[in-house]
Amino acid sequence: KNKMIDWMKYRKIYFAISGILVIIGAYSLASWGFNLGVDFKGGTIAEYKFQEFLSTEEISKSLENEGIEVSSVQTTGEKQYIFRLSPLTPSEKDKLKSILEGSGKTFEELRFETVGPSIGPELVKKTVYAITIAAVVILLWVAYQFKSIMFGASAILAMFHDTFNLVGLFAILGHLFGAEVDFLFVTAVLTTLSFSVHDTIVVYDRIRESQKKFGVNLYDLANKAITETMVRSLNNSFTIIFMLVALILLGGSTIRWFAVALFIGTVLGTYSSPFVAVPLLVTWDNLSKRLKFKK
Repeated sequence: KNKMIDWMKYRKIYFAISGILVIIGAYSLASWGFNLGVDFKGGTIAEYKFQEFLSTEEISKSLENEGIEVSSVQTTGEKQYIFRLSPLTPSEKDKLKSILEGSGKTFEELRFETVGPSIGPELVKKTVYAITIAAVVILLWVAYQFKSIMFGASAILAMFHDTFNLVGLFAILGHLFGAEVDFLFVTAVLTTLSFSVHDTIVVYDRIRESQKKFGVNLYDLANKAITETMVRSLNNSFTIIFMLVALILLGGSTIRWFAVALFIGTVLGTYSSPFVAVPLLVTWDNLSKRLKFKK
């Protein structure tokens, strides 16, 4: 049997930690904003086919040393590479070719074009609408399944807690280390939304099962549910984290920041399920009982 731990006794500390993260995120967004990638601001896409394999890390450093901003270098096929760059002038295009020729590799140009942003304002607006609709549906569905709006609202607040903190922390990474916000980052944000709610539902489901057996004291049931699910949640998260750490260290520059975003989202989701969603639920329950008592 799991030894009961009074997790909820420290819920003010959990809220303080979350509050600090939110303040840091809000400050970073207001001060620095995002370091937008080619997907948002447009740029040059150049595709080449080489006779030999090319070190994407080395060529990226060579280009950046010459003042050419590199968003990513992707392998698309057998010795074919796509370079996503800041918009290049004709002279910068010549500089790019001379750098590639200087690498000693024989290559053929397949494509060279300057494009506008693939993620325009309209697509961003539709994404926000989609997230809002999904959040409302999740709220209503969770509230229906658990027979209380408290469950649905607490799960959604925890979900937005994770999303906002991920966005805020990425603004800091963009300012300090040049991390770009691109289509892969949007994918990481949506994945974080899903992971956060999924983990929260596991804890909520254990609370519901205990309510049927042991009564309606939500404070004790929350402690019991967290104690029983903590090891499972940590084991589940660590399997994901180990894989993401390997991608961060060995995956190359193309997907490194995508893996970093997923890593941050996984850590936030693992934290928020027991230490944000459940404390919110318990605090809401306590406040509602006090208001009823006063009436």
